[in-house]
Amino acid sequence: MSNPANDFAALLLAARRDHSAAIATLPAALVPQDRAAAYAVQHQVAATFGGIGGWKVGAPGGGEPICGALPASGVQASPTSLTAATHPYRGIEAEVAFRMAADLPPRATPYSRAEVVAAIAGMYPVIEVLETRFVDPDSIDLLTNLADTQSHGGLIYGPERRDWQGIDLGAEHCQQFVDGKLHTERTGYPFGDILKMVEWMANTGAVWAGGLKAGQFITCGSWTGKACVAANAKVRVLFPSLGEVFVDYTPLG
Repeated sequence: MSNPANDFAALLLAARRDHSAAIATLPAALVPQDRAAAYAVQHQVAATFGGIGGWKVGAPGGGEPICGALPASGVQASPTSLTAATHPYRGIEAEVAFRMAADLPPRATPYSRAEVVAAIAGMYPVIEVLETRFVDPDSIDLLTNLADTQSHGGLIYGPERRDWQGIDLGAEHCQQFVDGKLHTERTGYPFGDILKMVEWMANTGAVWAGGLKAGQFITCGSWTGKACVAANAKVRVLFPSLGEVFVDYTPLG
């Protein structure tokens, strides 16, 4: 008997290997009906990554967080260049991330905030690169997108700030530039208490994969919303308290 999670994961993996296999219409029988079904697909895909380099976490509508594992191969230091051939969608989002200094393996007693903070190495400005396995990602529902790790395509990180605890993210003014021009800006982290995201990841989101691991990044949601840029775009994101992060696209592979 066919298994919907297996069949959906197979479609996503095919689209990852070959952009021409992007999914135009997902068969109704494969559409996840709840978060558990979406995660079942996502985890199958993540098992092929060859290592988890980080996590993305957000809280759509202010509700319970959702998350996804990020392939280690897609985590890169700024500045970096990506080709339009390997990144045809070219979505970008300005974000703030943490990097873990110590493992937080699953345990029966939830980790306290103090324990989570003690396990963090530093805070970073990042650009999440978005790539989709769908022809039109804006046409799919939240759970279907969750199965596709919310269109994750890579994580570009800037300089580390180790003394991050004194930064007021509620007052931080993020600016996103495309080709040297101000594209989007925002003051204040959009999802409230950012450390709640990391606590949730330690106690819930990453448990299935053995918990958070030293060296992994946790990027905590978009400040600027999604934007798609041209095949030769130059993107710069600035957080005054954290620094800058850069990614350039080149049209040729």
